[in-house]
Amino acid sequence: MPGAEIRARKRELRTRARSLASAPDSPTAAIDAQAHLRALDVWASARTVALYAACQHEPPLDALAAELGARGRVLAWPRIEGDRLVLRRAEPGALAPGYSGILEPGGGAARVDIERVDVFVVPGLLFDRRGRRLGRGRGHYDRLLSAARSDSLRIGFAWAERVLDELPVDEQDVTMHLVVTETGRIEGAPR
Repeated sequence: MPGAEIRARKRELRTRARSLASAPDSPTAAIDAQAHLRALDVWASARTVALYAACQHEPPLDALAAELGARGRVLAWPRIEGDRLVLRRAEPGALAPGYSGILEPGGGAARVDIERVDVFVVPGLLFDRRGRRLGRGRGHYDRLLSAARSDSLRIGFAWAERVLDELPVDEQDVTMHLVVTETGRIEGAPR
């Protein structure tokens, strides 16, 4: 598919994704999603973890953040600085509204070198069964993740209704190794 067609299809899918419900009707969906995420073996060895502060259509990460923080793990959170997404260390309670009202660490929080991150938990508007991700269209996460260590784990975290059979992909798109939802996990790109 030529680049112009891919961009048009992505725009169409973003519009479709924005029309989906913010969260499933199930009262236990958030608990189930976090339980599947927390059940992964990777947390025993991960020392530095990049999370996100959930907004609108994204499943929350509060339970995982609290558990990892209690284990002494370094929690890195995304912050938009100019046209780049950088990671800064913070406790979940220290996040404040920033870019587009999304909670993020303050500019004075210690920067976390991307090479230190063992696991990235990444939001998206949509994912597919191969681990492909459709974000908001600015490429922030793709640029960030393309600079990550080759052995770091990339986990997409979304509601099950936001996982499609297939998404269009550009050469700069970074694929997730796993996608986790309230219904379980999907293996994505090989690690």
